[in-house]
Amino acid sequence: MLEELTSLVESPLGIWETLIRVGCALLASVVAYLMYQLFYGSSHIGAGVHRTFLIGGPAITMIFLVIQTSIPLGIGLLGALSFVRFRTPIKDPAEIGFLLLLIASSIGTATGNLIPTVILFGVVFVALGLQRIISSRITLSGQGHLMISVDKLSFPEFEEKLKAFLKSELRGLRFETMSTMDNRISLQYQYQRRSNYDWSNFTNELNRLADTAKVEIYVG
Repeated sequence: MLEELTSLVESPLGIWETLIRVGCALLASVVAYLMYQLFYGSSHIGAGVHRTFLIGGPAITMIFLVIQTSIPLGIGLLGALSFVRFRTPIKDPAEIGFLLLLIASSIGTATGNLIPTVILFGVVFVALGLQRIISSRITLSGQGHLMISVDKLSFPEFEEKLKAFLKSELRGLRFETMSTMDNRISLQYQYQRRSNYDWSNFTNELNRLADTAKVEIYVG
């Protein structure tokens, strides 16, 4: 009886091996979270995917640790995860990059490739740092971000009027992404900032143009 109970809790993975790899995954998740906040969090409008990093990293590592010990169990686990549906849209392409960084570092720690994982973070940090330095020296540093959310029913009638209004009001306007959630359509734009721009007047004119449409504006 005792042997049967012991066999139920036994694992091919050692306790210390599991603690070290999951701990390294947590550390990598913290670094990814801090990099997100440093290079991305304050200057873009996103879905807040960084809130999953501290849990997601160790969880992904544990999944791949289990897969290495039992292929049938791993296939079943991945099959079960394929049924999970996430309703939060990715609102900015940069968020996908950070998610890939988290997944890659978690797989690296799960497979024992710690040095390549460290190199990955170093390369990404240097690349993002160079991007920030370069962008501060060219006109892109004067770019701002605008997100407009419109109720889905009003959007078809409002779309053309919105495009014409934005082109007339904002310089260097560039459309970035569009997402749909909870019967609302969110549009994200990039524009060239101007000093002393009257955003109050912009908001009032946009609301007047929207008429009965429910419009929300986020400026960054």
